[in-house]
Amino acid sequence: MNHTSNQLYKCLVYDGQISLSVLDTKPLVQRALDIHRPDDKTGKIFGCLLTACAYMAGCLKSPKGAVSLTVKAGEGGCTVSVSGDSRGHIRGCIDGGDNGLKGGTLTVIKDDGFSRPFVGTCLMESDDVSQNLEEYFRQSEQIATRVRVSADVENGVCKTAGGIVMQQLPGTSEENAEKCEERMRAFENFSYPLSRLGAEGILREYFAEEYQKGGVYLTFPEYKCNCSRKKIEGVILSLGKDELYKILEEEGKISVHCHYCNTDYTFDKADVDGLLKNA
Repeated sequence: MNHTSNQLYKCLVYDGQISLSVLDTKPLVQRALDIHRPDDKTGKIFGCLLTACAYMAGCLKSPKGAVSLTVKAGEGGCTVSVSGDSRGHIRGCIDGGDNGLKGGTLTVIKDDGFSRPFVGTCLMESDDVSQNLEEYFRQSEQIATRVRVSADVENGVCKTAGGIVMQQLPGTSEENAEKCEERMRAFENFSYPLSRLGAEGILREYFAEEYQKGGVYLTFPEYKCNCSRKKIEGVILSLGKDELYKILEEEGKISVHCHYCNTDYTFDKADVDGLLKNA
């Protein structure tokens, strides 16, 4: 069982009528915990949403594709933003979480690189991330989808994290839809089979026939922010010369903080002079 890298397995099962994805995202979630240091309750929610984003990013078809999930919970609840791209680079930030997820909204934006992003929103009726995701797929994408995502966090350490998603394709027979429902009952507490078997082991044990046939696609998502000093330079240059020197005069420096990776970028007058000279 390999926990040194994140894994996303994708294949078709049950006569090719059900799309199956199995994820192990323990290293990804641990990286996010190390950066943001949430309490354990918030960390579990964060880990589940990061895992969901890794799944959705793995479904993007265009190299330019991107997806984001934004949660705005009720008073005292979480404010979360997670995003990913077709390379499997996942990032996120979170604030709050004392009152969980009830009473808010989940908004998903998918851009497959065709300049017309799909936007779907649903109300969150539960503290359970899996249930809210299933409701999103039912309401917004109108696709029969079963989801189990989990993240076990204790004292800032991610013990297990991952997910399983089974999605019916057009034309799925009633028999195979029932098979899907029956199989998902084994994953009510997904952290247990994941910790015991790992993602590949789940495929071997619960989907042995399909696994032996081959056709399993494996990718390696990771927590990775897309910010860089060069990108931030472009952002501050867009403010214009007058505004930049006004900030320098008032603050003595220009500071930009990335909430996704907790990195601070600082520019002094010499830095700004050089940027403007080379612009």
